[in-house]
Amino acid sequence: MSLSPREVFLRLVHGVADGNFDELPDLYGEVTDVRHPMATPQSEPLTSRSALQEHFTVPPEAREAVPKRRVVDVVVHETADPEVIVAEFAYEFTSSDDSPAKVPCVFVMRIRDGRIIESRDYIDPIRTYTARGDLDRLLASLGEGVSSPRAFRGSLSKS
Repeated sequence: MSLSPREVFLRLVHGVADGNFDELPDLYGEVTDVRHPMATPQSEPLTSRSALQEHFTVPPEAREAVPKRRVVDVVVHETADPEVIVAEFAYEFTSSDDSPAKVPCVFVMRIRDGRIIESRDYIDPIRTYTARGDLDRLLASLGEGVSSPRAFRGSLSKS
């Protein structure tokens, strides 16, 4: 018997939090449509299990640098469609000074026969980068293509 949508969701988010990245692609169908609409910088849809395997690949030497986190505040809403759930939760990161930082998330998922075939993962990018201590990287990505504040103002006046 396959896992319920709720069980698949919980395996996914706890797998991410626990750093079990090698196991996560198996939660997805061979063909998928996984999108991160709030990703900064923008990301392309992940349309296959192999694309998700690449997405979840963390080299062994980098695994120690992955921030510790846990899943909190989980609420799973079932819908009229038994394949679709809406899940609210937060990743709670522990920073180097031991202060917690919460990153709110909402996933809208279609799970068929125990595999994720479609997902929209809404994750707060500013809080994510801040919690990971990587805010400089976010700011750099936001500035790409904008050479100066004047160039940005000029682009607004051309519309």
